[in-house]
Amino acid sequence: MVLAVLAPLGYLWATSLVPSTYNAAEMGHADYGGGPSGGHEHHHRSIADLTGPRTGTPDVAVTLTARQERKDFATYTLNGSSPGPLIRAESGDLVEVTLVNESVQDGATLHWHGIDVPNGEDGVAGVTQEAVPIGGRHVYRFRAEEGGTYWYHSHQVSSEVVKGGLFGPIVIAPKTPGEVIATIHTYDGKRTINGRAGVQRVDLPTGTTARVRVINTDNAILRVGLSTPYRVVAVDGREVDGPTTVTRAYALAAGGRVDLEAVVPAGGMRFVAGTSALSVGIGPVDAQPAELPAETVDLLSYGTPKPIGFDPAKADRRFEYRIGRRPGFLDGMPGLWWTINGHKFPDVPMFMVAEGDVVRMTIANTSGQAHPMHLHGHHAVVLSRNGHPSTGAPWWTDTLEVGNDETYEIAFVADNPGIWMDHCHNLPHASEGLMTHLMYAGYTTPYQVGGHAHNEPE
Repeated sequence: MVLAVLAPLGYLWATSLVPSTYNAAEMGHADYGGGPSGGHEHHHRSIADLTGPRTGTPDVAVTLTARQERKDFATYTLNGSSPGPLIRAESGDLVEVTLVNESVQDGATLHWHGIDVPNGEDGVAGVTQEAVPIGGRHVYRFRAEEGGTYWYHSHQVSSEVVKGGLFGPIVIAPKTPGEVIATIHTYDGKRTINGRAGVQRVDLPTGTTARVRVINTDNAILRVGLSTPYRVVAVDGREVDGPTTVTRAYALAAGGRVDLEAVVPAGGMRFVAGTSALSVGIGPVDAQPAELPAETVDLLSYGTPKPIGFDPAKADRRFEYRIGRRPGFLDGMPGLWWTINGHKFPDVPMFMVAEGDVVRMTIANTSGQAHPMHLHGHHAVVLSRNGHPSTGAPWWTDTLEVGNDETYEIAFVADNPGIWMDHCHNLPHASEGLMTHLMYAGYTTPYQVGGHAHNEPE
């Protein structure tokens, strides 16, 4: 009787073990989404060759020094602060960022969250580069193509070091007189805006058009908004067509960004992150405290429709990304683990595409918790939620909040070759197995998860 119980448990334990070293291009099982499994693999190119311009004088050159140190609320810093310094570029600029690891024990990288850089610049340890050890450096070079609000963070042991402070904002746009940047992060239970807790103030003249660039660097959704009527003018770095004035809150996914715009009234206004206890007064005088309304903006019907440039009905690949949860073992540890299409990590589907494919994906969540799903290297357009089609402006996103018992249909064009992570940006969830990859046929990676560099992308 005991053997009858222990034998299956022993098998489940043994089959759950994750190799100490493996190649991300060879993990899991290939899912071709109804498209061809061959015919496109006429070349085998290393993603190490998929870089930004190797020559040319950069328009923006920045060195970021990563340290493991206690500074205010943070336990990790970049150039001595957390958030790290704002990187500012304009569309078309050649950006060069040198990461120097002075003292981060587990190593570090820089991932350009929401910027569709070439794959070799994506900053994922063990997939697109080696983690940078103490005393090492790595140079990233890319062209700032799409204007918008973004952020950068380490993608090595990210569930720990991002929480501890290894991140910062990046804006691709000229600075305007009314720009306000609000990078929201929780350090050791203390929620902050730009690294400061409590109530802050930005002095802007009455009549100024203020654009508040909001970045949620935490692991959970957050309600944000302005105390005066405002417009949602950009989501995840993409401008919204025909934005209208709203008086609701905005539910901002973990990892997501939103740009809010309003004209500063004579009595000022207030940007609120969750509650009035964490807010920024904007205007010539300190505006009165304000709480956000219960209702939230629904992007499914917000703004004005516009052609998206391709036809999702003619998709070359159709994938399912079904998120669930079940008890079992993961790497020998018992627990309640996330699943993708019924499989636990690392036996998860690898979504296979060819360059130029139109891709349609259904993301369904029955796991009991919400998940902010982040696809690297691409922006997708939301087609529907729970069967209700999108009727507003094209909702382009790179970080989509998928609530429990919600189903989204999204679509995108596979126009950025490489091997790209597709994972939950509640980073502890990713470290617990809620991650897979979008892989272009014919590409390989020379890097290994684990290995001599101790690469741990989550």
